[in-house]
Amino acid sequence: MQYELAQTAAARARAQEGVHVVNALLKRIRGRTTREIAASVELAAREGALGGGARLPTVRGLAAALGVSPATVASAYKELRLRGVLVARGRQGTRLSRPPRAAVASQDALPRGVRDLRDGNPDPALLPPFGAALRRIDATHHLYGGDPALPGLAKLVARDLADDGVRTGEVAFVSGAMDGLDRVLAESLRPGDAVAVEDPCFGNVHELALARGLVPLPVGVDDEGVLPDEVERAFAGGARALIVTPRAQNPFGSAFTPARAKALRALVRARPEVLVIEDDHASLITRAELAPIHVDARRWAHVRSFSKGLNPDLRLAAVTGDEETLRRVQARQRVGERWVSHLLQRLALELLSDAGVRRGLRKAADVYAERREALLAELEARGVRAFGSSGYNVWIPVESESATLAALFARGFAVAAGDRFRMRSAPAVRVTAASLSPRDAKAFAAAWTSVGGGSSAGV
Repeated sequence: MQYELAQTAAARARAQEGVHVVNALLKRIRGRTTREIAASVELAAREGALGGGARLPTVRGLAAALGVSPATVASAYKELRLRGVLVARGRQGTRLSRPPRAAVASQDALPRGVRDLRDGNPDPALLPPFGAALRRIDATHHLYGGDPALPGLAKLVARDLADDGVRTGEVAFVSGAMDGLDRVLAESLRPGDAVAVEDPCFGNVHELALARGLVPLPVGVDDEGVLPDEVERAFAGGARALIVTPRAQNPFGSAFTPARAKALRALVRARPEVLVIEDDHASLITRAELAPIHVDARRWAHVRSFSKGLNPDLRLAAVTGDEETLRRVQARQRVGERWVSHLLQRLALELLSDAGVRRGLRKAADVYAERREALLAELEARGVRAFGSSGYNVWIPVESESATLAALFARGFAVAAGDRFRMRSAPAVRVTAASLSPRDAKAFAAAWTSVGGGSSAGV
Protein backbone atom coordinates (compact mmCIF):
# COMPACT_ATOMS: atom_id res chain seq x y z
CA MET A 1 0.00 0.00 0.00
CA GLN A 2 2.82 2.41 0.88
CA TYR A 3 4.37 1.69 -2.53
CA GLU A 4 1.16 2.77 -4.34
CA LEU A 5 0.72 5.84 -2.11
CA ALA A 6 4.28 6.89 -2.87
CA GLN A 7 3.56 6.73 -6.59
CA THR A 8 0.40 8.87 -6.17
CA ALA A 9 2.22 11.48 -4.09
CA ALA A 10 5.03 11.67 -6.62
CA ALA A 11 2.56 12.23 -9.47
CA ARG A 12 0.83 15.02 -7.52
CA ALA A 13 4.16 16.72 -6.84
CA ARG A 14 5.14 16.53 -10.51
CA ALA A 15 1.85 18.13 -11.56
CA GLN A 16 2.30 21.04 -9.13
CA GLU A 17 5.89 21.52 -10.25
CA GLY A 18 4.69 21.65 -13.86
CA VAL A 19 2.36 24.58 -13.09
CA HIS A 20 5.24 26.58 -11.60
CA VAL A 21 7.48 25.83 -14.60
CA VAL A 22 4.85 26.99 -17.12
CA ASN A 23 4.29 30.24 -15.22
CA ALA A 24 8.03 30.89 -15.08
CA LEU A 25 8.43 30.21 -18.78
CA LEU A 26 5.76 32.71 -19.75
CA LYS A 27 8.11 35.33 -18.29
CA ARG A 28 11.26 33.97 -19.97
CA ILE A 29 10.27 33.28 -23.58
CA ARG A 30 10.62 36.23 -25.96
CA GLY A 31 10.29 36.90 -29.68
CA ARG A 32 7.96 38.03 -32.44
CA THR A 33 8.87 35.59 -35.18
CA THR A 34 8.99 31.81 -35.43
CA ARG A 35 12.80 31.81 -35.38
CA GLU A 36 13.05 34.18 -32.42
CA ILE A 37 10.56 32.22 -30.32
CA ALA A 38 12.26 28.90 -31.10
CA ALA A 39 15.66 30.36 -30.19
CA SER A 40 14.24 31.77 -26.95
CA VAL A 41 12.88 28.37 -25.90
CA GLU A 42 16.26 26.76 -26.54
CA LEU A 43 18.03 29.49 -24.58
CA ALA A 44 15.67 29.01 -21.62
CA ALA A 45 16.43 25.30 -21.68
CA ARG A 46 20.18 25.88 -21.90
CA GLU A 47 20.14 28.30 -18.97
CA GLY A 48 18.20 25.87 -16.80
CA ALA A 49 14.86 27.68 -16.79
CA LEU A 50 13.39 24.79 -18.76
CA GLY A 51 14.38 21.36 -17.51
CA GLY A 52 14.21 18.17 -19.53
CA GLY A 53 10.63 16.88 -19.72
CA ALA A 54 9.17 20.22 -18.61
CA ARG A 55 5.81 21.21 -20.03
CA LEU A 56 5.66 24.32 -22.21
CA PRO A 57 2.85 26.89 -22.24
CA THR A 58 -0.02 26.15 -24.60
CA VAL A 59 0.16 27.66 -28.07
CA ARG A 60 -2.65 30.10 -27.30
CA GLY A 61 -1.26 30.93 -23.86
CA LEU A 62 2.20 31.76 -25.17
CA ALA A 63 0.78 33.64 -28.16
CA ALA A 64 -1.28 35.84 -25.84
CA ALA A 65 1.73 36.49 -23.60
CA LEU A 66 3.92 37.48 -26.55
CA GLY A 67 1.25 39.36 -28.47
CA VAL A 68 1.67 37.24 -31.60
CA SER A 69 -0.64 34.97 -33.54
CA PRO A 70 -1.13 31.35 -32.39
CA ALA A 71 0.09 30.29 -35.85
CA THR A 72 3.50 31.85 -35.16
CA VAL A 73 3.90 29.97 -31.87
CA ALA A 74 2.61 26.75 -33.43
CA SER A 75 5.20 27.12 -36.20
CA ALA A 76 7.98 27.62 -33.63
CA TYR A 77 6.88 24.54 -31.69
CA LYS A 78 6.70 22.52 -34.92
CA GLU A 79 10.24 23.53 -35.87
CA LEU A 80 11.51 22.46 -32.45
CA ARG A 81 9.62 19.14 -32.65
CA LEU A 82 11.09 18.33 -36.06
CA ARG A 83 14.56 18.90 -34.63
CA GLY A 84 13.84 16.67 -31.65
CA VAL A 85 13.95 19.51 -29.12
CA LEU A 86 10.28 19.23 -28.19
CA VAL A 87 7.87 16.32 -28.07
CA ALA A 88 4.08 16.50 -28.31
CA ARG A 89 2.28 14.37 -25.72
CA GLY A 90 -1.39 14.92 -26.52
CA ARG A 91 -3.37 15.99 -23.48
CA GLN A 92 -0.13 16.15 -21.48
CA GLY A 93 0.97 19.05 -23.66
CA THR A 94 4.20 19.90 -25.45
CA ARG A 95 7.35 19.11 -23.50
CA LEU A 96 11.07 19.51 -23.83
CA SER A 97 12.97 16.36 -24.74
CA ARG A 98 15.08 15.11 -21.86
CA PRO A 99 18.78 15.18 -22.74
CA PRO A 100 20.79 12.01 -22.02
CA ARG A 101 22.35 11.93 -18.56
CA ALA A 102 26.07 11.67 -19.26
CA ALA A 103 26.79 10.77 -15.63
CA VAL A 104 25.11 7.40 -16.08
CA ALA A 105 27.96 6.24 -18.30
CA SER A 106 30.59 6.26 -15.54
CA GLN A 107 30.78 5.75 -11.80
CA ASP A 108 33.13 7.04 -9.15
CA ALA A 109 35.73 4.68 -7.73
CA LEU A 110 34.81 3.23 -4.35
CA PRO A 111 37.03 3.40 -1.28
CA ARG A 112 38.66 0.23 -0.01
CA GLY A 113 36.30 -1.94 1.98
CA VAL A 114 33.12 -0.95 0.11
CA ARG A 115 31.59 -3.75 -1.94
CA ASP A 116 30.38 -2.68 -5.40
CA LEU A 117 26.85 -4.01 -5.96
CA ARG A 118 25.78 -1.13 -8.19
CA ASP A 119 27.55 -1.64 -11.52
CA GLY A 120 25.40 -4.27 -13.28
CA ASN A 121 28.49 -6.14 -14.49
CA PRO A 122 28.79 -9.91 -14.88
CA ASP A 123 31.28 -11.72 -12.66
CA PRO A 124 34.65 -11.60 -14.49
CA ALA A 125 35.45 -15.05 -13.08
CA LEU A 126 32.52 -16.48 -15.06
CA LEU A 127 33.52 -14.95 -18.41
CA PRO A 128 35.39 -17.24 -20.83
CA PRO A 129 39.13 -16.54 -21.27
CA PHE A 130 39.95 -14.84 -24.57
CA GLY A 131 43.66 -15.60 -24.90
CA ALA A 132 43.56 -19.00 -26.58
CA ALA A 133 40.59 -18.04 -28.76
CA LEU A 134 42.37 -14.92 -29.99
CA ARG A 135 45.34 -17.03 -31.03
CA ARG A 136 43.10 -19.43 -32.96
CA ILE A 137 40.93 -17.03 -34.95
CA ASP A 138 41.47 -16.35 -38.63
CA ALA A 139 43.26 -13.00 -39.03
CA THR A 140 42.65 -12.70 -42.77
CA HIS A 141 42.02 -9.11 -43.84
CA HIS A 142 38.38 -8.20 -44.46
CA LEU A 143 38.22 -5.51 -47.14
CA TYR A 144 35.66 -3.04 -48.44
CA GLY A 145 32.85 -4.62 -50.40
CA GLY A 146 32.71 -7.83 -48.40
CA ASP A 147 29.72 -9.28 -46.58
CA PRO A 148 29.07 -7.21 -43.40
CA ALA A 149 28.02 -10.35 -41.51
CA LEU A 150 30.41 -13.24 -40.98
CA PRO A 151 28.50 -16.14 -42.60
CA GLY A 152 29.52 -18.72 -40.01
CA LEU A 153 28.46 -16.55 -37.08
CA ALA A 154 25.23 -15.55 -38.79
CA LYS A 155 24.38 -19.22 -39.32
CA LEU A 156 25.19 -20.15 -35.72
CA VAL A 157 23.17 -17.25 -34.27
CA ALA A 158 20.23 -17.97 -36.58
CA ARG A 159 20.18 -21.55 -35.32
CA ASP A 160 20.26 -20.42 -31.68
CA LEU A 161 17.47 -17.92 -32.31
CA ALA A 162 15.31 -20.54 -34.00
CA ASP A 163 15.87 -22.93 -31.08
CA ASP A 164 14.51 -20.21 -28.77
CA GLY A 165 11.38 -19.67 -30.85
CA VAL A 166 12.49 -16.47 -32.61
CA ARG A 167 11.12 -16.14 -36.13
CA THR A 168 13.67 -17.05 -38.75
CA GLY A 169 15.12 -14.24 -40.79
CA GLU A 170 18.36 -12.63 -41.85
CA VAL A 171 20.80 -11.65 -39.09
CA ALA A 172 22.79 -8.41 -38.88
CA PHE A 173 25.54 -7.59 -36.40
CA VAL A 174 25.81 -4.33 -34.47
CA SER A 175 28.01 -2.90 -31.73
CA GLY A 176 26.07 -4.10 -28.70
CA ALA A 177 22.41 -4.24 -27.67
CA MET A 178 22.01 -0.48 -27.23
CA ASP A 179 23.47 0.13 -30.68
CA GLY A 180 20.93 -2.32 -32.06
CA LEU A 181 18.03 -0.63 -30.28
CA ASP A 182 19.25 2.78 -31.44
CA ARG A 183 19.46 1.70 -35.07
CA VAL A 184 16.00 0.13 -35.04
CA LEU A 185 14.43 3.20 -33.43
CA ALA A 186 16.26 5.62 -35.73
CA GLU A 187 15.11 3.83 -38.87
CA SER A 188 11.53 3.17 -37.73
CA LEU A 189 10.34 6.21 -35.75
CA ARG A 190 10.64 9.98 -35.95
CA PRO A 191 10.89 12.71 -33.28
CA GLY A 192 7.64 13.12 -31.41
CA ASP A 193 6.57 9.48 -31.78
CA ALA A 194 5.61 7.71 -28.57
CA VAL A 195 7.32 4.50 -27.52
CA ALA A 196 6.16 2.23 -24.69
CA VAL A 197 9.02 1.32 -22.34
CA GLU A 198 9.24 -0.70 -19.15
CA ASP A 199 9.09 1.14 -15.83
CA PRO A 200 11.44 0.51 -14.15
CA CYS A 201 13.78 -0.18 -17.05
CA PHE A 202 17.47 -0.06 -17.93
CA GLY A 203 18.08 3.67 -17.79
CA ASN A 204 19.89 3.84 -21.12
CA VAL A 205 16.71 2.74 -22.90
CA HIS A 206 14.81 5.74 -21.51
CA GLU A 207 17.72 8.04 -22.32
CA LEU A 208 18.06 6.66 -25.83
CA ALA A 209 14.40 7.30 -26.58
CA LEU A 210 14.66 10.84 -25.25
CA ALA A 211 17.87 11.51 -27.18
CA ARG A 212 16.00 10.50 -30.34
CA GLY A 213 13.23 12.98 -29.55
CA LEU A 214 10.77 10.19 -28.78
CA VAL A 215 8.15 10.23 -26.04
CA PRO A 216 8.62 7.34 -23.57
CA LEU A 217 5.33 6.00 -22.23
CA PRO A 218 6.03 4.10 -18.98
CA VAL A 219 4.58 0.60 -18.67
CA GLY A 220 4.68 -1.13 -15.30
CA VAL A 221 6.27 -4.54 -14.73
CA ASP A 222 5.96 -7.40 -12.29
CA ASP A 223 7.77 -10.73 -11.96
CA GLU A 224 6.19 -11.93 -15.24
CA GLY A 225 7.15 -8.88 -17.31
CA VAL A 226 5.26 -5.87 -18.61
CA LEU A 227 1.64 -5.55 -17.46
CA PRO A 228 -0.84 -6.20 -20.31
CA ASP A 229 -3.36 -3.59 -19.18
CA GLU A 230 -0.67 -0.91 -19.14
CA VAL A 231 0.63 -2.02 -22.54
CA GLU A 232 -2.90 -1.75 -23.90
CA ARG A 233 -3.20 1.73 -22.37
CA ALA A 234 0.07 2.77 -24.02
CA PHE A 235 -1.14 1.48 -27.38
CA ALA A 236 -4.37 3.43 -26.96
CA GLY A 237 -2.26 6.47 -26.08
CA GLY A 238 -0.52 6.36 -29.44
CA ALA A 239 2.60 4.26 -28.83
CA ARG A 240 4.26 3.52 -32.16
CA ALA A 241 6.65 0.99 -30.65
CA LEU A 242 7.02 -1.28 -27.62
CA ILE A 243 10.43 -2.14 -26.16
CA VAL A 244 10.48 -5.15 -23.85
CA THR A 245 13.04 -7.34 -22.11
CA PRO A 246 11.63 -10.88 -22.26
CA ARG A 247 13.94 -12.25 -19.54
CA ALA A 248 16.54 -11.00 -17.04
CA GLN A 249 14.82 -7.61 -17.10
CA ASN A 250 17.08 -4.91 -15.73
CA PRO A 251 16.57 -3.80 -12.96
CA PHE A 252 13.42 -5.69 -11.91
CA GLY A 253 14.58 -9.16 -12.91
CA SER A 254 11.30 -10.25 -14.48
CA ALA A 255 10.89 -12.89 -17.18
CA PHE A 256 7.90 -13.50 -19.43
CA THR A 257 5.88 -16.55 -18.47
CA PRO A 258 4.05 -18.41 -21.26
CA ALA A 259 0.73 -17.03 -19.98
CA ARG A 260 1.99 -13.44 -19.92
CA ALA A 261 3.55 -13.80 -23.36
CA LYS A 262 0.27 -15.15 -24.73
CA ALA A 263 -1.65 -12.14 -23.39
CA LEU A 264 0.91 -9.73 -24.84
CA ARG A 265 0.88 -11.48 -28.21
CA ALA A 266 -2.87 -10.93 -28.40
CA LEU A 267 -2.38 -7.20 -27.82
CA VAL A 268 0.37 -7.04 -30.44
CA ARG A 269 -1.74 -8.96 -32.94
CA ALA A 270 -4.50 -6.36 -32.60
CA ARG A 271 -2.04 -3.51 -33.33
CA PRO A 272 -0.16 -4.42 -36.53
CA GLU A 273 1.12 -0.84 -36.87
CA VAL A 274 3.13 -1.09 -33.62
CA LEU A 275 6.80 -2.04 -33.83
CA VAL A 276 7.72 -4.69 -31.22
CA ILE A 277 11.35 -4.65 -30.09
CA GLU A 278 12.71 -7.42 -27.86
CA ASP A 279 15.97 -6.80 -26.01
CA ASP A 280 17.28 -10.26 -25.12
CA HIS A 281 20.49 -8.90 -23.60
CA ALA A 282 21.21 -11.80 -21.23
CA SER A 283 20.30 -14.83 -23.33
CA LEU A 284 23.63 -16.55 -22.71
CA ILE A 285 23.54 -16.39 -18.90
CA THR A 286 19.96 -16.93 -17.76
CA ARG A 287 18.09 -20.15 -17.04
CA ALA A 288 14.75 -18.53 -17.88
CA GLU A 289 13.24 -19.83 -21.11
CA LEU A 290 12.57 -17.24 -23.81
CA ALA A 291 8.87 -16.52 -24.36
CA PRO A 292 8.88 -14.18 -27.37
CA ILE A 293 5.92 -11.94 -28.15
CA HIS A 294 6.93 -10.83 -31.66
CA VAL A 295 5.72 -14.02 -33.34
CA ASP A 296 2.38 -12.47 -34.38
CA ALA A 297 3.73 -8.97 -35.05
CA ARG A 298 3.94 -7.44 -38.52
CA ARG A 299 6.75 -5.08 -37.50
CA TRP A 300 9.33 -6.46 -35.10
CA ALA A 301 12.99 -6.65 -34.15
CA HIS A 302 14.84 -9.00 -31.82
CA VAL A 303 18.21 -7.90 -30.41
CA ARG A 304 20.52 -10.47 -28.82
CA SER A 305 23.70 -9.31 -27.10
CA PHE A 306 26.80 -11.37 -26.30
CA SER A 307 28.10 -8.94 -23.66
CA LYS A 308 26.81 -10.54 -20.46
CA GLY A 309 28.04 -14.01 -21.39
CA LEU A 310 31.25 -13.44 -23.34
CA ASN A 311 32.52 -10.00 -22.29
CA PRO A 312 31.01 -6.50 -22.21
CA ASP A 313 34.11 -5.27 -24.08
CA LEU A 314 33.28 -7.46 -27.08
CA ARG A 315 30.67 -4.84 -28.11
CA LEU A 316 28.74 -7.21 -30.32
CA ALA A 317 25.07 -8.08 -30.72
CA ALA A 318 22.85 -9.68 -33.34
CA VAL A 319 19.68 -8.14 -34.75
CA THR A 320 16.93 -9.85 -36.70
CA GLY A 321 13.45 -8.69 -37.57
CA ASP A 322 10.85 -8.28 -40.25
CA GLU A 323 12.26 -7.77 -43.73
CA GLU A 324 11.58 -4.03 -43.98
CA THR A 325 12.93 -3.16 -40.53
CA LEU A 326 16.10 -5.18 -40.98
CA ARG A 327 16.65 -3.83 -44.50
CA ARG A 328 16.52 -0.26 -43.18
CA VAL A 329 18.98 -1.04 -40.40
CA GLN A 330 21.40 -2.71 -42.80
CA ALA A 331 21.15 0.07 -45.39
CA ARG A 332 21.91 2.78 -42.84
CA GLN A 333 24.78 0.77 -41.38
CA ARG A 334 26.36 0.36 -44.82
CA VAL A 335 26.67 4.13 -45.33
CA GLY A 336 27.89 4.82 -41.79
CA GLU A 337 29.80 2.28 -39.77
CA ARG A 338 29.66 -0.15 -42.73
CA TRP A 339 30.20 -3.28 -40.65
CA VAL A 340 31.24 -4.56 -37.24
CA SER A 341 34.86 -5.73 -37.29
CA HIS A 342 35.17 -9.28 -38.58
CA LEU A 343 37.90 -9.83 -35.99
CA LEU A 344 35.24 -9.40 -33.30
CA GLN A 345 32.79 -11.56 -35.22
CA ARG A 346 35.40 -14.29 -35.67
CA LEU A 347 36.20 -14.18 -31.96
CA ALA A 348 32.52 -14.56 -31.10
CA LEU A 349 32.20 -17.46 -33.54
CA GLU A 350 35.27 -19.16 -32.06
CA LEU A 351 33.92 -18.85 -28.53
CA LEU A 352 30.33 -19.84 -29.29
CA SER A 353 31.50 -22.86 -31.30
CA ASP A 354 33.56 -24.14 -28.36
CA ALA A 355 31.76 -26.85 -26.36
CA GLY A 356 33.75 -25.90 -23.27
CA VAL A 357 32.64 -22.28 -23.51
CA ARG A 358 29.04 -23.40 -23.91
CA ARG A 359 29.34 -25.51 -20.76
CA GLY A 360 30.83 -22.53 -18.97
CA LEU A 361 27.89 -20.35 -20.02
CA ARG A 362 25.41 -22.89 -18.66
CA LYS A 363 27.37 -23.01 -15.41
CA ALA A 364 27.37 -19.21 -15.25
CA ALA A 365 23.59 -19.17 -15.65
CA ASP A 366 23.27 -21.60 -12.74
CA VAL A 367 25.67 -19.62 -10.54
CA TYR A 368 23.92 -16.31 -11.22
CA ALA A 369 20.56 -17.88 -10.40
CA GLU A 370 21.91 -19.36 -7.17
CA ARG A 371 23.40 -16.04 -6.07
CA ARG A 372 20.27 -14.08 -6.89
CA GLU A 373 18.06 -16.61 -5.14
CA ALA A 374 20.35 -16.66 -2.09
CA LEU A 375 20.04 -12.89 -1.73
CA LEU A 376 16.26 -13.01 -2.15
CA ALA A 377 16.02 -15.77 0.46
CA GLU A 378 18.14 -13.83 2.98
CA LEU A 379 16.01 -10.72 2.48
CA GLU A 380 12.75 -12.64 2.71
CA ALA A 381 13.91 -14.29 5.94
CA ARG A 382 14.20 -10.79 7.40
CA GLY A 383 10.80 -9.68 6.14
CA VAL A 384 12.13 -7.63 3.22
CA ARG A 385 10.14 -7.58 0.00
CA ALA A 386 12.35 -7.78 -3.10
CA PHE A 387 12.02 -8.76 -6.76
CA GLY A 388 14.16 -10.73 -9.20
CA SER A 389 12.91 -13.88 -10.91
CA SER A 390 15.73 -14.08 -13.48
CA GLY A 391 19.13 -12.63 -14.32
CA TYR A 392 21.44 -11.37 -11.59
CA ASN A 393 19.82 -8.14 -10.39
CA VAL A 394 17.47 -7.65 -7.43
CA TRP A 395 15.06 -4.71 -7.06
CA ILE A 396 14.19 -3.62 -3.52
CA PRO A 397 11.50 -0.97 -2.83
CA VAL A 398 12.46 1.70 -0.29
CA GLU A 399 11.01 4.86 1.19
CA SER A 400 14.09 6.99 0.47
CA GLU A 401 16.71 6.04 -2.09
CA SER A 402 19.30 8.57 -0.97
CA ALA A 403 19.01 7.65 2.70
CA THR A 404 19.25 3.94 1.90
CA LEU A 405 22.31 4.41 -0.31
CA ALA A 406 24.10 6.47 2.34
CA ALA A 407 23.31 4.06 5.16
CA LEU A 408 24.41 0.99 3.19
CA PHE A 409 27.56 2.76 2.02
CA ALA A 410 28.50 3.41 5.63
CA ARG A 411 28.21 -0.35 6.22
CA GLY A 412 30.37 -1.31 3.26
CA PHE A 413 27.92 -1.79 0.38
CA ALA A 414 27.33 0.40 -2.68
CA VAL A 415 24.05 -0.15 -4.54
CA ALA A 416 22.40 1.66 -7.46
CA ALA A 417 19.76 4.32 -6.89
CA GLY A 418 16.45 3.46 -8.50
CA ASP A 419 15.95 6.89 -10.04
CA ARG A 420 18.32 5.86 -12.83
CA PHE A 421 15.73 3.32 -13.91
CA ARG A 422 12.37 4.83 -12.94
CA MET A 423 9.90 7.12 -14.65
CA ARG A 424 6.81 7.05 -12.46
CA SER A 425 7.33 3.88 -10.41
CA ALA A 426 8.02 4.24 -6.68
CA PRO A 427 11.50 4.52 -5.10
CA ALA A 428 13.72 1.44 -4.96
CA VAL A 429 17.35 0.39 -5.26
CA ARG A 430 19.01 -2.15 -7.55
CA VAL A 431 21.45 -4.70 -6.18
CA THR A 432 23.71 -6.55 -8.60
CA ALA A 433 24.20 -10.04 -7.18
CA ALA A 434 26.43 -11.33 -10.00
CA SER A 435 29.49 -11.68 -7.73
CA LEU A 436 27.67 -11.99 -4.41
CA SER A 437 28.33 -15.29 -2.65
CA PRO A 438 25.71 -16.76 -0.28
CA ARG A 439 27.87 -15.65 2.68
CA ASP A 440 28.04 -12.13 1.25
CA ALA A 441 24.28 -12.19 0.68
CA LYS A 442 23.76 -12.92 4.37
CA ALA A 443 26.05 -10.03 5.32
CA PHE A 444 24.24 -7.66 2.96
CA ALA A 445 20.81 -8.66 4.26
CA ALA A 446 22.01 -8.12 7.83
CA ALA A 447 23.31 -4.67 6.88
CA TRP A 448 20.00 -3.89 5.20
CA THR A 449 17.94 -4.66 8.27
CA SER A 450 20.40 -2.83 10.53
CA VAL A 451 19.74 0.42 8.65
CA GLY A 452 15.97 0.00 8.77
CA GLY A 453 15.66 -1.38 5.25
CA GLY A 454 13.34 -4.08 6.52
CA SER A 455 10.50 -1.55 6.41
CA SER A 456 10.15 -2.30 2.71
CA ALA A 457 8.39 -5.53 3.66
CA GLY A 458 5.17 -3.66 4.13
CA VAL A 459 5.14 -1.69 0.89
